[in-house]
Amino acid sequence: MADGFKQFLLRGNVVDLSVGVVVGAAFGAVVTAFTKDLLTPMIAAVVGKPDFSAIQLTINNSKFLVGDFINAIVSFLIVATAVYYMVVLPINALIARTKKAEPVAAPTTKSCPECLSEIPLAARRCAHCTSVL
Repeated sequence: MADGFKQFLLRGNVVDLSVGVVVGAAFGAVVTAFTKDLLTPMIAAVVGKPDFSAIQLTINNSKFLVGDFINAIVSFLIVATAVYYMVVLPINALIARTKKAEPVAAPTTKSCPECLSEIPLAARRCAHCTSVL
């Protein structure tokens, strides 16, 4: 039973997925830092606020952190764009390049020279006009 579980864990799909999740989390942290530390202040300089995370609404003593939500949206858009252009497009191009064109099937019939009907290649007489081929 333990051998089967070990085999399951060491199967390529589980290991690949684990590595992908760890790398994705690290990439997400880098993009979040990029957004929060570099991109947001540049955008905020145009708008006039020093940082989006400072933007908030207070209604009935409840704080709505609109700036943090804007930061999350910008981070998501950057991650989605980077994944699309750096992973999805190259993989699709690689898959398209490796696909082989399907071979054309060899013909199984020929035309009768007398009546022009389709007959099998191995036929010695036409089934329609009975001419000798």
